[in-house]
Amino acid sequence: MLFSFNAFSQSVEYPSIILKDIEFGLTGKDFPDSLETLSLKFFNSESSYNFIVILENGKFDTSFSVKSTGVFTIINETQNQEIGTTRIIPGLLSILPPALAILLALIFRQVLLSLLIGIFTGAFFIYGYDPLTAFLRLADVYIINALIDKSHMQVIVFTLMFGGVIGLISKSGGTRGIANVLRKFAKSRRSGLISTWLSGIIIFFDDYANTLVVGNLMKPVTDNLKISRAKLAFVVDATAAPIASIFIISSWIGFEVGLIQEGLITIGSTENAYSVFIETIPYRFYPIALIFFVFFLSYTQRDFGPMLKAERDALADNDKTKLGITSTDLTASHELFGNEEKAKWYNGITPILVLIFGSIAGLILTGLDTLSDNGVKEYSVQDIIAGSDAYLALLWSSTAACVVSGFMILSQKIMNLRETLDAWFLGLRSMFLAVLILTLAWAIGSVTQDIKTADYIISLISDSINPFYLPVIVFIVCGLTSFSTGTSWGTMAIMFPIVIPLAASVSNINDLTNAESTLILHGVISSVLTGCVWGDHCSPISDTTILSSMASGCDHIEHVRTQLPYAIIIGIITMLIGDIPTAFGLSPYISIVLIFAILIAVVMIFGKKVIPKN
Repeated sequence: MLFSFNAFSQSVEYPSIILKDIEFGLTGKDFPDSLETLSLKFFNSESSYNFIVILENGKFDTSFSVKSTGVFTIINETQNQEIGTTRIIPGLLSILPPALAILLALIFRQVLLSLLIGIFTGAFFIYGYDPLTAFLRLADVYIINALIDKSHMQVIVFTLMFGGVIGLISKSGGTRGIANVLRKFAKSRRSGLISTWLSGIIIFFDDYANTLVVGNLMKPVTDNLKISRAKLAFVVDATAAPIASIFIISSWIGFEVGLIQEGLITIGSTENAYSVFIETIPYRFYPIALIFFVFFLSYTQRDFGPMLKAERDALADNDKTKLGITSTDLTASHELFGNEEKAKWYNGITPILVLIFGSIAGLILTGLDTLSDNGVKEYSVQDIIAGSDAYLALLWSSTAACVVSGFMILSQKIMNLRETLDAWFLGLRSMFLAVLILTLAWAIGSVTQDIKTADYIISLISDSINPFYLPVIVFIVCGLTSFSTGTSWGTMAIMFPIVIPLAASVSNINDLTNAESTLILHGVISSVLTGCVWGDHCSPISDTTILSSMASGCDHIEHVRTQLPYAIIIGIITMLIGDIPTAFGLSPYISIVLIFAILIAVVMIFGKKVIPKN
């Protein structure tokens, strides 16, 4: 938060909060050309500091540090003018809001409450240690400012509209219809597992819908083929959040792009957030590797560790991973997925195709408009995407998908108008928690920016950390946090406001080139997204892990126990072969090929055929 002083045409901008012993910036303009220097004084009843500012063409842009705390008055002694007041606080206080949010999330596993307390704590320090003022500013400054921003509202509306699309295609039987088509190809253990994997890939648009639909619809098929419930739950879990997190259109996209955009704004970057999201996809090594790993296991019919035993027990009609109570009436209910007789695959595919191709068309249209307005006549596809307005494109396509889905439902008389609107609203309501988390994430991001959290962290580690190791460090931290809290979205919300400014500043301190800085920045962004998925995938308290167990009728502890070795091995390989070497310049595509090769070797060396050779 910057304060500005104006005297006639002159102006000085200074931070409202300054950290003790940490450099802060001061800028000024429109001073008389006859002035070569200014004498600025920071003082209170206990301390006084004088700084000489050199003017060039009536402007200055400089930085200082102060070694005391308290409220300081700033005076322009040269012209005998009072500029204003600022508060100087100990640097340690700047990390308390996000640290407290993380700690409380670990203890209580309540992300909303943790974020609110983190925001309140920051406001408490910023507004003079007054709890009442901090409580009021939490609502009327930080939350309101997060909501009134146009781009934020675009993200929120898109997220809600996408939920509406999911509600319509689920309740109309569209998702069930897609899965029913794939079930027809499940004739053997291999084809059954690959069909389950493919179902998870095709239902990419939402991790919850993916988990519940695939688990419930493939369970009778895999039971008949003597595939263990643990293996079914693993395949379901491994193709839910991983595919939703990397696909260009999903219920995750608005949330992820919104957080990326806010971080880019914080560091003054003009990069297009959606373009950055696309560019980081090749660096999402964990979900990419996991999706490939599941396919290769399914194709070779090999397993190792606890999963191998579970599979062989299932073949012997002794599946110990099954739930004692196998009924999952809620997840199998037509209240969520429509009646079986009305389940048509095209009711699911058509709105999704409208969403995908509508978004692509919107990106091209808005990108071309931007290039035309700027007078650019020669451009590439990358230039079009970089100049596009992703939020407008997503808004248009999600609205069109809702209209198309609703029209298809009504024309086929699957539901009446009231039921169709109820299904749409149910989908909107399903995204409400995501909207709340996103709003609070933006708010705590503003708090950490105002209280200079990144500046303090940088001052602690800038001299000791190699910037090229930052992506892998972020991956580990986000993975551990997501594992402990059981939420990838909550972890993203807490981490993004910290790590993006951290990456930019550490790169600047180490004098990296623009190409190297961009590489580190994109690597850190992808590490947040993938580290959160990794931790969430491993966590026994993760919502998708629990839903995978429930929808697959698998004992939850058995699901976690059999899945964890696979997730840990893939996580370690992707860190060593992906995150570290690509930060030093290795092509992510080479890393992906190497990761695939190593995973193939691991499966072939340590994996055993589920059906032993006679």
